[in-house]
Amino acid sequence: MKFSLEKTDDYCKARAGVISTDHGDIKTPIFMPVGTQGTVKTIQQTELEKDIEAQIILGNTYHLYLRPGHELLYKAGGLHKFMNWDRPILTDSGGYQVYSLGPMRKITEKGVKFKSHIDGSMHFLSPEYAMEIQRYIGADIIMAFDECTPYPCDKKTAKKSMDMTHRWLKRCVDWLLGLLPTFWRTSPLE
Repeated sequence: MKFSLEKTDDYCKARAGVISTDHGDIKTPIFMPVGTQGTVKTIQQTELEKDIEAQIILGNTYHLYLRPGHELLYKAGGLHKFMNWDRPILTDSGGYQVYSLGPMRKITEKGVKFKSHIDGSMHFLSPEYAMEIQRYIGADIIMAFDECTPYPCDKKTAKKSMDMTHRWLKRCVDWLLGLLPTFWRTSPLE
């Protein structure tokens, strides 16, 4: 993946650029349709491609992990093949979704233990596991696992949340850097 800055505006600091991925280029700034569970609801694939001309869509790590499951997606050839989409895909980390579970989740430094909203089964999502799941899914752009800061909150709570997110970001990066020597040569299932 590569980003190139095409144009800037000195007055308002606006920028335009291109993100190049294995599944195509994305001209920024961009509108990104949300395909939470591998589909953009109420819109047909041809409309996404021809009418809206979507350059990228967003998939939700939390939802895809729970259903249909990241291993099934991998075996199907990744989310691109699973949903018949040949353009770039970005996956979020699942941080907001587990945070929004309220009393059905417990956040610790290690990660988040949560109860599935689908069947009540227990799961644990760490920064490292969020990265691994996104690798299985096969996204072009992946997001680091984050703690969603509560709203409203005081400055001390916001800082505590931000600091944990920064520690989790380091763990995400360390996990990816540890994988880099073999990232493109090995399957996530090995």
